Amino acid sequence: MADRLHRWSDVAGLDLVHYGTEADAAGIKDTAVAQPLLVASGLAAALALFPQGAGTQVSAVAGHSVGEITAAAFAGVMSDESAMSFVRERGLAMAAAAAETATGMCAVLGGDPDAVAAKLAEHGLTAANNNGGGQIVAAGTLDQIAAFRADGPEKARLIALSVAGAFHTHHMAHGVERLARIAPGVPVSDPVTAYVSNADGKIVESGSEILDRLVSQVSNPVRWDLCMEALEALGATCVIEVPPAGTLTNLVKRNLKGVATLALKTPADLDKARELIAEHAAPEGDVV
Repeated sequence: MADRLHRWSDVAGLDLVHYGTEADAAGIKDTAVAQPLLVASGLAAALALFPQGAGTQVSAVAGHSVGEITAAAFAGVMSDESAMSFVRERGLAMAAAAAETATGMCAVLGGDPDAVAAKLAEHGLTAANNNGGGQIVAAGTLDQIAAFRADGPEKARLIALSVAGAFHTHHMAHGVERLARIAPGVPVSDPVTAYVSNADGKIVESGSEILDRLVSQVSNPVRWDLCMEALEALGATCVIEVPPAGTLTNLVKRNLKGVATLALKTPADLDKARELIAEHAAPEGDVV
């Protein structure tokens, strides 16, 4: 694994081992660093569990935002090296787009869905993430976020998020343009297992379409709510979340009752994950 991480570091132009083990929070705050680190950590964990890739034991893969790149590489849509090169460009592109205008994001927990939508529209904000269970992430300029927090929807809790910009909104349009220029040079294959897309929860079978969606999702909302619906429709019995794990596991627990879950946070969790795989793998399948 160490050799693999050093190889990915060369591709990304970043010392991923340093950033993953020694750097402090300030050192990895830059989205141009954080995004490659997120994909590297998630892919390393997935390959520790499934050295040959998704293969036949994994019924479906899904990722949230940048995690879709992890899912794509694990499903064989692109090579590890291509994934690291692509996510490095994505991080740089989104960081540059975020620097153009002072933007941010705010979590909206609870509240009447129609009332929340009306307040977002009133303040010119975008629902950049719909995470299901009444969890929305609003995004826009810092002035719009401030006005929204001062005049939010009733019965909703608002939490400012420490992010570099309004990701998954029109503010990232220039980032999409940059990725679109490099996408033709990324070799792709069709996924070896069901790939659930953030755009609409659709199962996408074409590698080229997945790449197109990875480009466009930078400025389009993440519909994790629809991804969970797709996993339920597929008959998922177990969901294993790779690092940085926890958030999606909690969402799955609340929305997919009866589905076994595991947040893979440390190497100590690998044995627990292997036990779940042995229990839930084919014919039912396992979802990562």
